[in-house]
Amino acid sequence: MASIEKITFACDSPDRLAAFWASALERERVNLPRELAGGETGDPDHVVLTDPEDRTPDLLFKRMPKSTTEDIPIHLDLAVADRGASVERFESLGASAVETKLERFGDRTQEWTVMEDPEGNGFCVSERESE
Repeated sequence: MASIEKITFACDSPDRLAAFWASALERERVNLPRELAGGETGDPDHVVLTDPEDRTPDLLFKRMPKSTTEDIPIHLDLAVADRGASVERFESLGASAVETKLERFGDRTQEWTVMEDPEGNGFCVSERESE
C-alpha cells in the first residue's frame, strides 16, 4: 500500500509561505538534513513543516517556478470545527477569502469557503462532518 510522504508547494518565498501554513495548521518547522538541503541546514530554498502528532504528511515549501494558480490541479481541503472563525483566523494570517459555496449532496448540504494563501495557492475550508 502506498502512503503520502509529503505535499510539496512550489513557491517564491518558502520562508514566508511556510510561516503562514505553520500557523494555519499548527505545524512545526524542521531543519532538513545537510544532504537534502544542498549542503546546509536551514536552506532558505527548502522549508519542511511536520505534524507534531505525526498524523498527516509533511509539507515541503520549495523555491521553484510554479504554474498559474488557475491551472493547479490539486489543493488542500481543510476540515475545521468552526468554518467562519477559521476563515477569519486564516485571513488574519495573510490568506484571502475568494467565495463561499453551498452544495447539496442528496439530503446533505455542505458549505465551504474557497481561499488563497499569501502566494495565491487555493485551498478550501469546511466544517467537519458530525459523526
